[in-house]
Amino acid sequence: MLSINNLSNTVADKPILKGLSLAINAGEVHAIMGPNGAGKSTLAYTLGGRPGYEVTGGSVMFSPRRHPGPRAGVPLSDGDAEISGTPDQVRGDEEWVDLLALEPHERAAAGLFLGFQYPVEIPGVSNLQFLRESLNSQRRAHGEEPLSGGDFLKLAKEKAALLGLDMEMLKRPVNVGFSGGEKKRAEMVQMGILDPKLAILDETDSGLDIDALKTVGAGINAIMRKPDKAVLLITHYQRLLDYVAPDFVHVLAGGRIVKSGGPELALELEREGYAEVVAA
Repeated sequence: MLSINNLSNTVADKPILKGLSLAINAGEVHAIMGPNGAGKSTLAYTLGGRPGYEVTGGSVMFSPRRHPGPRAGVPLSDGDAEISGTPDQVRGDEEWVDLLALEPHERAAAGLFLGFQYPVEIPGVSNLQFLRESLNSQRRAHGEEPLSGGDFLKLAKEKAALLGLDMEMLKRPVNVGFSGGEKKRAEMVQMGILDPKLAILDETDSGLDIDALKTVGAGINAIMRKPDKAVLLITHYQRLLDYVAPDFVHVLAGGRIVKSGGPELALELEREGYAEVVAA
């Protein structure tokens, strides 16, 4: 689904990612952990296409939705490019695109979702308006008819109930006056409505109390734990992984993945700290 090969970048002319490689298959949940300043959020923003994050080397290949839209890139065949990854990842019946060549809205239409550590406020635009326009924009990119107002409200109520978010919250401007936990729940409702293929969630557990963490974790599992989807969780702590169990855990330090393992690696990090584990 996603193949990152020797990715390097700069932010304000400062090198951050330094030859990072990672492969994610459909049906998998990967967690990236690491100390402050390691490049975790930079990786998320780079994959999402945020301006100011200049790629200086490497490649990112992505297997998008079956109908990515007229501008979502050109499918790659075996002769078009060399794609790294496991045999399960690089199959002849899949379409692969150069993710870095797509604009942010094209990446979203292709099935990428980016959850922010600090979701932004959009005064004057209600959550319902924002979500309906976002969803119908993606549907048009896929050659599908836009959802009617009634059908969209039915979908929004279903996803809001899944995350324990009052529908009245969705009538308010996007994230304006929301608590940290409400912002994260609203963002998960966005994910449920947009139904991405790959979700990159940057410190989704930040600002959540215990009950909200359980609810958000259950929502991630319900929305994304499917054979044709994948999740990349970026977090500092083990606590989110108690509710969204990862298949793989990676330690990011100095702009590279320096260690990978199973769920037990997160427990080791919690117990020993980053310095001890990275040095081992």
